[in-house]
Amino acid sequence: MTTLSLENRDSTPPAEATEAARPTFTPDVDVLETASDIRIIADLPGVDEKSVEVTLDNDTLTIHGRVAARMPTGYQLACGEYEVGDFWRQFTIGEHVGREGVAATVKDGVLTVTLPKAPHAMSHKIPVAGA
Repeated sequence: MTTLSLENRDSTPPAEATEAARPTFTPDVDVLETASDIRIIADLPGVDEKSVEVTLDNDTLTIHGRVAARMPTGYQLACGEYEVGDFWRQFTIGEHVGREGVAATVKDGVLTVTLPKAPHAMSHKIPVAGA
């Protein structure tokens, strides 16, 4: 497999994501690669498709959204390990990634972003002819 230009971009979240009452966090992701695509998988417990936004603008892929508090009425937090608030993650997408056909799905609190490889970046088998 080839190494692609897909790297975490250090950046500041937009002002609307950094209000004092809304802490931000960076979700952990796994990046998987096949011959035809790249998948970014982020664990985001409590997130559904309405609370996450994925955008691709030129060479920047942005994952942004909000995880609401999950505390039932009448309970106090004794120990909190799950992140709550706005989440933010950006990646620089290289020329090996196609811009058409990018898809994002959320299932059971797991976000999967599928980025198809550009045709020129895919492996091609070259037929060998006899002389």
